[in-house]
Amino acid sequence: MSKYIFVTGGVTSSLGKGIVAASLAKLLQARGFKVTIQKFDPYINIDPGTLNPYEHGECYVTEDGAETDLDLGHYERFLNVATSQANNVTTGRIYQHVIEQERAGAYLGKTVQVVPHITDEIKRRMQLLGQTGEYDIVITELGGTVGDIESLPFIEAVRQLRWELGNSDSLVIHLTLVPYLAAAGELKTKPTQHSVKTLLEYGIQPDILVCRTEHKLNQDIRKKLAQFCNVNINAVVESIDAPTIYDVPLNMLREQLDKTALTKLKLSTKQEPDLESWKAFLGKLKNPTNEVQIGLVGKYVELPDAYKSITEAFIHAGAINETKVKVKYIAAESVNNENVQEKLKDLHGVLVAPGFGERGLEGKLAAIQYVRENKIPFFGICLGMQCSVIEFGRNVLGLKGANSFEMDEKTAHPVINLMEEQKTIKNMGGTMRLGAYDCEIKKGSKAFGVYGKSKISERHRHRYEFNNAYLKQYEEAGMVASGINPKTGLVEIVELKNHPFFVAGQFHPELKSTVANPHPLFVSFVAASLANKKG
Repeated sequence: MSKYIFVTGGVTSSLGKGIVAASLAKLLQARGFKVTIQKFDPYINIDPGTLNPYEHGECYVTEDGAETDLDLGHYERFLNVATSQANNVTTGRIYQHVIEQERAGAYLGKTVQVVPHITDEIKRRMQLLGQTGEYDIVITELGGTVGDIESLPFIEAVRQLRWELGNSDSLVIHLTLVPYLAAAGELKTKPTQHSVKTLLEYGIQPDILVCRTEHKLNQDIRKKLAQFCNVNINAVVESIDAPTIYDVPLNMLREQLDKTALTKLKLSTKQEPDLESWKAFLGKLKNPTNEVQIGLVGKYVELPDAYKSITEAFIHAGAINETKVKVKYIAAESVNNENVQEKLKDLHGVLVAPGFGERGLEGKLAAIQYVRENKIPFFGICLGMQCSVIEFGRNVLGLKGANSFEMDEKTAHPVINLMEEQKTIKNMGGTMRLGAYDCEIKKGSKAFGVYGKSKISERHRHRYEFNNAYLKQYEEAGMVASGINPKTGLVEIVELKNHPFFVAGQFHPELKSTVANPHPLFVSFVAASLANKKG
């Protein structure tokens, strides 16, 4: 039977529940346990697919096509294990299911209420992964902050589930803030005390406190927290601000978070965690021998979380190349033909980011024209790939006004067209081409050299595609479709023949990059950018 760990947050949001959950999972995995993590989000959207990236950061897509919270990206990057639809559940999805059941008459005419119907459905979903028999431990991260109205049903479900499971089969970790007041010159425990008190009012006694702090917790502070919050002193864990998120597992190891959790779950702590490859990665990350500056041209650059997976993929690829990748965020709207040289002059490579809509399109095209003509390494992702096709059509093939059907439905040259199966779709949510699709790579191409194989699978999130009516024209002029979906003929990768590195993919390679397996496209792009710097 699986054991369950619940991670709640207190005092304030953005304390890093996802990173703490992923770090604990990494330590447990390194001890030989089979672990998975799931995220329960209290918002009423069915999924984050229709949310503005400014509101919620990037939307992370799983292998099976679920549009999920960006924390699932951290889970995959740390554990190197794919997540799925079951790993992210929202209030919206819970209520949608219960209401559909009610309409179908499943509740025999009973009054449908938050308790028991909503909480029962939450409990059912919390245990789905545990019931597969694939995992020893299931970690469940609860979104939001204790005391929020929205997260109350989740907290109540955890209370009931703990009672049903019994003491040694579950535990609650409460992540909280111990702020430092400069005027008083000391750390304050009161916010944590109040947060735990709120949790106790809901009937949940936390087993472990993880305290986010800017200064080290001395023994007196730990003792005070233990005494006022009813936890053992060895279960008061310091989570001090770290230089990178990848330091957190080792910090948690020092604090013996994994050992404390395993002891409470009555699981063996005999096997010490094997973290050699993780330490090797950190060693390379912190001791680079080179540095490159790469421009990320996008729509949402004011919020770097909108491109979280891309920036993390650069960290993984940088470490492999023993190179520090400095990402310069460039707002696509700020770029034009007059200032493009000034904007991009100090860059060793340029990535044009994914996104939707017309805003910033002309800036992206100006950037692509500049890097194409000046032989600067270029990497395009999703809309970035589509922009490279539009730019080439306009400036090389002379297709006047060439555009994407998404931006201009009246264009004379829709070189990027709406996918056939998308034409009848009315709803926005969850209706794009989502999840993993196969791609066959042409031998002898740059992409084949990058991947080292001809059959790959990558994750998608788009509605528009390369218009194959123009394919012959493009290939004759030097833009080659080097990756094709074998079933649909959809162009997956385009590249330029006479260019040191000009590769663009319709898919999102950043979603598959992990610490253990940095994505080959990012690794090759960073290497090409480094060669450009040295050359």
